[in-house]
Amino acid sequence: MKLTGAEILIECLKREGVKTIFALPGGVVLKIFDMLHQQKDIDVVLTRHEQGAGHMAEGYAKATGKAGVCLVTSGPGMTNVITALADAYMDSVPLVCFSGQVPTSLIGNDAFQEADNVGLSRPCTKYNFLVKDVKDLAMTIKEAFYIATTGRPGPVLVDIPKDVSMDKAEFVYPSSISIRSYNPVYEGNKWQIKQAAEAMSKAKKPILYVGGGVIFSGASQELLELAELTHMPVDMTLMGLGAFPGEHPQSLGMLGMHGTYWANMAMHYSDLVVAIGARFDDRVTGKVSEFCPHAKVIHIDIDPTSIRKNVNVDIPIVGDCKAVLRELIQILRATVNGDQRELRKPWWSQIHEWQQANPLAYRQEADGPIKPQHVISRLYDLTKDRDPIVSTDVGQHQMWAAQYFKLAKPNRWLTSGGLGTMGFGFPAAMGAQAAFPGRLVLCIAGDGSIQGANAFAHTSGIHQDGLLKDKTTYEIMRPETVGLVESKMVMGKLSGRHAFRQRLVELGYTLSDEEVNHAFERFKKLADQKREIYEEDLEVIVSEELVKMADRITLKSFHVASGTDQVPTATVELEIDGRTISQTGTGDGPVDAVYRMIAAITQTRSTLLMYVVKAITGGTDAQGEVSVRVQEDGRTVSGHGADTDIIMASARAYLNALNKLSYLAGKQAQGEQKVNLI
Repeated sequence: MKLTGAEILIECLKREGVKTIFALPGGVVLKIFDMLHQQKDIDVVLTRHEQGAGHMAEGYAKATGKAGVCLVTSGPGMTNVITALADAYMDSVPLVCFSGQVPTSLIGNDAFQEADNVGLSRPCTKYNFLVKDVKDLAMTIKEAFYIATTGRPGPVLVDIPKDVSMDKAEFVYPSSISIRSYNPVYEGNKWQIKQAAEAMSKAKKPILYVGGGVIFSGASQELLELAELTHMPVDMTLMGLGAFPGEHPQSLGMLGMHGTYWANMAMHYSDLVVAIGARFDDRVTGKVSEFCPHAKVIHIDIDPTSIRKNVNVDIPIVGDCKAVLRELIQILRATVNGDQRELRKPWWSQIHEWQQANPLAYRQEADGPIKPQHVISRLYDLTKDRDPIVSTDVGQHQMWAAQYFKLAKPNRWLTSGGLGTMGFGFPAAMGAQAAFPGRLVLCIAGDGSIQGANAFAHTSGIHQDGLLKDKTTYEIMRPETVGLVESKMVMGKLSGRHAFRQRLVELGYTLSDEEVNHAFERFKKLADQKREIYEEDLEVIVSEELVKMADRITLKSFHVASGTDQVPTATVELEIDGRTISQTGTGDGPVDAVYRMIAAITQTRSTLLMYVVKAITGGTDAQGEVSVRVQEDGRTVSGHGADTDIIMASARAYLNALNKLSYLAGKQAQGEQKVNLI
């Protein structure tokens, strides 16, 4: 069966197991977006800037260990994503970026929005492709994912001209791949591993120097086993944080320019440095000629070009960290060289002296300004039991986070190390959240970095559905905070009459051309007056045009009991068509408990799609408004409720939506299918 290039791309992504793609449309990739819109297996996160799309894909990749995927258009779309590609290249992040290109017949003619995507990306990608024939597209995509995720991971660009995305070809996706000029070495040289094991068993003052390669290799468990077997201290680079448990007694934390005193002293005075998946960058080595003057160096890395690039190495081992460490542990267990703990007792005594002499410290006055170190320490204490994913931007806050947030596991630390990209943290956190909707994801950012993120419009002022929202907040709440872990949010865009109509359709309205025109004129006038349009404004405009509705279900009363040691329990009493019904039950949170009881009483089959809280008044009696979106039998409605009690506002919003669904069901039963409500 023949498929278009756009269809082939979608099928290839599915075969590679891609679940989420971060994208921003443009002229030459519209065919691809049409195909993405028609399928349901891949979530499309619409970003506001291509650099943000790239950073989101990076965050997704770092949190999952899988390749992140982004899609941008030609010309300025490609030039905007270059920073994210360079960032991923420096930090060895597996990323596949698809860029649009002008038709093949116009390449090289300075066509509208043409750029040399291959030339632009060559210095900051692991490899790049320009697909000139749709018949080559499937094989190219297979090769792109293979190159991005094997060996030393990195970003790969696939440039797709407009005509290639529209031409047709037989779809055949290769089950395996082999590239003659690209063959990463995974198994280390056995003789060199044996030499490394012998040096480690004899060393009196060794140090394990751990980088991000351990995380991407999935070798954290082997590293822990090696460290405990040899009783060696562990230094971590900025990118290696989380590869070894931060609170483990053998962890010295981060080393380098912003690292701990004892981590740097241990490195300097060691007699053996075992570098694993690290690259000896300048922030660690300082002046190379004076780096570890008394130490023998073992370097384990899958990238042969990284070995001896910056420092001299005595025992080089090219191979995958996981495979090499497994064999190294096996040899060490068979090596008899006395008690390693006893051999290194004086070394640990010296390290403990350095720790006591110059600990990480700050003084937080009870009545003084709150110090950033204290904020991060408290954030760590309050969230460590929830196994959070932590994203940072770039700057001093990044270093404080590295020092005071002790990560216990790999793939929890998202930061821009090599390139130091301000504006990285927020979109990276959003990428991780897209990968794990129910997980706690934290973004620690400084003012300059969050302003950089604002350039992508990833701020609280832009809600996930693309409409500008009130920037004040009644309470900072996500759906999972109140037990609604299944809730998902979808990004969208609103611009012009066509998009206005499309947005109304997506929200559940069906209007005639005359009604759309009338509503759109009111919408424009309101936009001229307010400059900021909220989704509630759309509801007011259109609802006033269509119908007034009487509530069939009303809330008589409710009671919620919840606390630290108590399962949230709700008793809800409703009046339905003049009949009073009550029910008691539990939930994952107070709002979830109320919603479950309402659903049980009304016997609704609806699904909650969205839950949002915002402030509509200020002061001590601040009133909050809850907006929900609910779907049932193909109808999507939204409900709104306001109250000083956020749970009451939530209940009113949910019932408002259920009343609308009931109204629509009645209309359909009467054969009146014209009107839908949000």
